[in-house]
Amino acid sequence: MKTTNPLQTMTFKKLLIKLGACESAKEWARDMPIEEIVSTCDRGDWLLWLAKKVDVDLRLRTLAKGHCANTVRHLMTDERSINAVDVAIAFGEGKATREELDAAAVGAAAAAAVAAAVAAADAADAAAYSANVPYAAVAATRQQAADICRQYIGEALIEKVNQLL
Repeated sequence: MKTTNPLQTMTFKKLLIKLGACESAKEWARDMPIEEIVSTCDRGDWLLWLAKKVDVDLRLRTLAKGHCANTVRHLMTDERSINAVDVAIAFGEGKATREELDAAAVGAAAAAAVAAAVAAADAADAAAYSANVPYAAVAATRQQAADICRQYIGEALIEKVNQLL
């Protein structure tokens, strides 16, 4: 457990400002500790954005993104998009190479079905918005993505942020 330095001036909100977080995230986070942020955030896209900014391991991030994208697998109509999700998960589990991941991402982008299946945690949001799904359903997909992110990158995210504060 990290000890707090009384001379430390960096707060989580200041870190968000330094990293270029959106206003909504900064307002929501206030000065909560990172442990509370991770445990209560209902936006998987925010957690993944932060994980990238603080350099959480690429495999962990990709594993979380793959599982987030997998929640909308039933909306994917092109096999290349489905393959990209599978390869993202395999890469995150150490069962696929970076080259395989990159090739799958190119295939998914070419498919244009869910081109961001590997690159975006909010694929579920995009699919929901494009299908004119009510806000409650969008909120549920965001929450599901946040739960997935907590599972796969929560501890690493807390550790990385605490190193910066």
